Amino acid sequence: MTALQWKLLGYAGAVLLAVLACGGALYGAYRHGETTADLRWQAKAADQQALQAKARAAAEGNARTEEQRRQTAANEVGNDARRESAALAADVAGADGAGQRVRDAADAFAAGASCRPSDPGIARRGEAATRAAMVLSELFKRADQRAGELAAAYDRARIAGLACERTYDALTNKQGKRNGITK
Repeated sequence: MTALQWKLLGYAGAVLLAVLACGGALYGAYRHGETTADLRWQAKAADQQALQAKARAAAEGNARTEEQRRQTAANEVGNDARRESAALAADVAGADGAGQRVRDAADAFAAGASCRPSDPGIARRGEAATRAAMVLSELFKRADQRAGELAAAYDRARIAGLACERTYDALTNKQGKRNGITK
């Protein structure tokens, strides 16, 4: 090889080394920038995760508070309904006693209608009147008993319906307002 070739080879090697050095420097700068960007994104993601964790904890706390409020309201309504049912049972017992007295009075009326007069014509009319009084007495007793049963059933249904309505209002935060009317 001649001196010129060695000289050109030296320049080519120097240029190659310069290109490799520049390429290495550029690659190092790229990796540094990539690492820095990754660290910034990781920090932002960590901040976002921390904010979301705080928001989730606050939402869970609010949900628990609301659940406890609703359960307390439902328990209060249930207790009120049980008290009303107990009062109804006492009222029904009192009404049954009064109904029994009325039925006894009807029996006494039917028994009093059967008198034994000495005239046979009056006796036949008296027997018919006695049968009619007994039929009316029995009909009245049944009607009174059925009316008492229906009244008790209606009162139980009313108490249950009002309790359901109050529970719904408590759970939906209506607080006694239904159809724009305050109760």
